[in-house]
Amino acid sequence: MKDYRLAAERMVQEQLAGRSIRDKRVLDAFREVPRHRFVDAALVDKAYDDNPLPIGENQTISQPYMVALMIEAMELTGGEKVLEIGTGSGYMTALLCRLADRVYSMERKESLADDARKKLEELGIRNVCVRVGDGTLGWEEESPFEAIVVSAGSPDIPPPLMEQLADGGRLLIPVGGSDSQILRKVVRRGDDFERFSLSGCIFVKLVGNYGWKE
Repeated sequence: MKDYRLAAERMVQEQLAGRSIRDKRVLDAFREVPRHRFVDAALVDKAYDDNPLPIGENQTISQPYMVALMIEAMELTGGEKVLEIGTGSGYMTALLCRLADRVYSMERKESLADDARKKLEELGIRNVCVRVGDGTLGWEEESPFEAIVVSAGSPDIPPPLMEQLADGGRLLIPVGGSDSQILRKVVRRGDDFERFSLSGCIFVKLVGNYGWKE
């Protein structure tokens, strides 16, 4: 894609800054990460459009605005250890790697995890570890995390993710039915958890021990 920087700038101005996204670090990350590198070759011309796109295995790369909304709500300053559930294409992973110190990303589908690793490596992104597993169980040995983001809809918030959140940490997760959810933000305050509702959304199912069953 020859003019991806122009397409990326248009996406940032119209879809992100033109709505509610204000964090300059987030906006700059969306300018810098080449979204077209994370979609199928046949969809490159649609990479910066205002909608999700299929990536295979019945999964999608989310709408840019929804990705930005989730990342901005994580309130990253650059020093955090982040857990991402649902690597998918690796696009959000790449954005998080520019905004946090270290990213641990879990993907249930091995083929998607392999593709994401390859794309991240090609882009020279090193502060990430991708592994295949049940994301609803989290990544206990690397916890606690200052931020956790889940890119799939869950019937409820998996308890292991709450437990692996650092004090003051933020968890972003779509919660609801299989067809639509509410994006929830959870902030840990010691043994207490503050809960906020941010936006309606539609994500693929979070499958796992504490999510939907296959």
